Amino acid sequence: MNPTPVTNQIATDSHKLAGLDHLRALAITLVFFFHYRLFGHPDWEGQICGFGWTGVDLFFVLSGFLIAGQLFARIASDKPILYKEYFLKRVFRILPAYFTVVVLYELFPALREANPPAHVWRYLTFTLNIWLNRDVCKTFTHAWSLCVEEQFYLILPIIILLYGYFKIGKKAAYIIPVLFVAGFVVRIWSWNTLVSPQIPINGGNTVWLKYIYYPTYTRLDGLLTGVTIAGLFTFYPAIKQRLDKYGNVLLIAGIALLTYSWFLCANQSTFSASVFGFPLVSFGYGLVVAGAVCPSCILYKFKSKVTERLATLSYSIYLIHKIMLHISQLIFGQLGIDKNGNAMFIIGIISSIAGALLLRYLVEMPFLKMRDIILLRWRQKNTISFAK
Repeated sequence: MNPTPVTNQIATDSHKLAGLDHLRALAITLVFFFHYRLFGHPDWEGQICGFGWTGVDLFFVLSGFLIAGQLFARIASDKPILYKEYFLKRVFRILPAYFTVVVLYELFPALREANPPAHVWRYLTFTLNIWLNRDVCKTFTHAWSLCVEEQFYLILPIIILLYGYFKIGKKAAYIIPVLFVAGFVVRIWSWNTLVSPQIPINGGNTVWLKYIYYPTYTRLDGLLTGVTIAGLFTFYPAIKQRLDKYGNVLLIAGIALLTYSWFLCANQSTFSASVFGFPLVSFGYGLVVAGAVCPSCILYKFKSKVTERLATLSYSIYLIHKIMLHISQLIFGQLGIDKNGNAMFIIGIISSIAGALLLRYLVEMPFLKMRDIILLRWRQKNTISFAK
């Protein structure tokens, strides 16, 4: 048995970070290309980027893997979970940049890619994804996935705390398959009861988004997949040691499953895609993530400054890219550049990265430094108290 939890090593091993950075870069690239289709875009971009919606699912798997891994690592090491530090890190990492973008949308309507936005309380309470109606809200709708993640960040440590309080122990592992099955049941019920009857009336796409695509209870597959991998690698290190030799096999298997999912989900709002597509996409990305942290995998071995920096900017790009695409197409379109041309596409990429850099260095970094100062003071205070 390896006494050191694998997820602890992920936090310090530059190779494993590199593997995950490649995937974060891939996730934000997929999301960007998919959302670009909502604006003027070249024909080729619209034809090849339909599967880009799964970039969100890759983010879900990564979040489940990393966040659960951090918490599981402390449990495996017989250390208490520092809930105060956990929530402080999440607050300072997520909220400043997010609230900045919400303020921009609220105070400067010209920045909105579409009208109208949802009520501001929906953004501030991270409940936008609950029964989001795209016919009513068309601005900053991509915040739905951040709402799912924030709800996960809140609920997971509470569940772990309850498990410890009631001394459930290894029986806690059974909750994962139960939640997977519950996802199937809820999506089948939602499809048959809420979506299918609307298809003959209006095509059902808005209703499908509202009741199947956006809600947390129908989109847990990616997060659960990440949590499962983190649990296996942390509490069953022998499994991780065996899999370390087959990193590329896991990667290829994941790509193969994603390829099949691509064809299955060609039409997202069908019954098969709605019920079986989400878990298959999540399992595919789960295999890719599991492979990426194995020393034998090419993603583990290969380092790239490009993907490293893109991964660092991924959160800021995710938040700001629709604003930047809207403004750049508005400004450069008036200068005669074709909104559907390749030149505008390149301008959109550059402007989105520029906006992300501003958000990163003017908002994210100062708050992260503030977070680190607070954490240092807490730890120093605890060390002094213990010494006394």
